[in-house]
Amino acid sequence: MSKTGKIIYFFISVVFFIFFDLILSNETLRTPAYVPQNPVLDIVYVKNTGAAFSILQDAGNFLICFSAAAILFIIFYTIKHIKKASTIALFWVSLLVAGIFCNMLERITLGFVRDFFKLNFVNFPVFNISDIFINLSVFAIVIIIVKHNFKKK
Repeated sequence: MSKTGKIIYFFISVVFFIFFDLILSNETLRTPAYVPQNPVLDIVYVKNTGAAFSILQDAGNFLICFSAAAILFIIFYTIKHIKKASTIALFWVSLLVAGIFCNMLERITLGFVRDFFKLNFVNFPVFNISDIFINLSVFAIVIIIVKHNFKKK
């Protein structure tokens, strides 16, 4: 794929994941009755003014600035190295950017992040779709980096 094609793919993926996240989050919170009570997952509504595991509570401005800086860094780094990037890597990086952006958007517009997935089988903080995007993409990117470095050696 050409450099221009990869850039278009990257930005379309980011926009798609942002809309997917926002629509699914709004629908989940609008109609939580569709998820039956079960031993695995509950839908609850938590206003999280902090970051992961509720650290940095009420540090919204810092988290907004940090998120914006992270997004800009990731985008500029990705564009700079896009020729070497695979479409799979671009997929995961776009998922990461979308997750960070959606959490940042909620902090800007609402003053908090809406968390709503609660795992019942383990003591774990309530989380949202953006958190899933961020964690899955970071895990995948680490695997890609390790695999790439292993191939080099």
